[in-house]
Amino acid sequence: MASVQVNPDEAVFSAIRAQGAGGQNVNKVSNAVHLRFDIAASSLPDAIKERLRALSDQRVTADGIVVIKAQTSRSLDKNKTEALARLQEMVDSVAVLPKARKPTKPTRTSQVKRVDGKVSRGSIKKTRAKVSDVG
Repeated sequence: MASVQVNPDEAVFSAIRAQGAGGQNVNKVSNAVHLRFDIAASSLPDAIKERLRALSDQRVTADGIVVIKAQTSRSLDKNKTEALARLQEMVDSVAVLPKARKPTKPTRTSQVKRVDGKVSRGSIKKTRAKVSDVG
């Protein structure tokens, strides 16, 4: 499937205060970004929407909204760009269809090896048994 571009107009940005160290600047400037992207309301193809919703990613809520927080830069614009890039990366990861698995039978040799291994383990365990005084 061709690369699907996320429309930046469909994402909702909100500026928040960043966490962590940063001195006085971190307490007075809201440079971190929360990106919220509603999967159902987006213009993405239906197949990609389904795979996005099915992702076992903590950034996807039960309501089908992707929430990404970007706070690495001290610039609001750079953090917005980074959040959009992460969203695009997420969409790209589900845009590629997983390869269909072709089930195969185990070879005769592998079956024999497996059974031989089980028999040898069994014989080792049998030697650990208590010795009976019959006879």
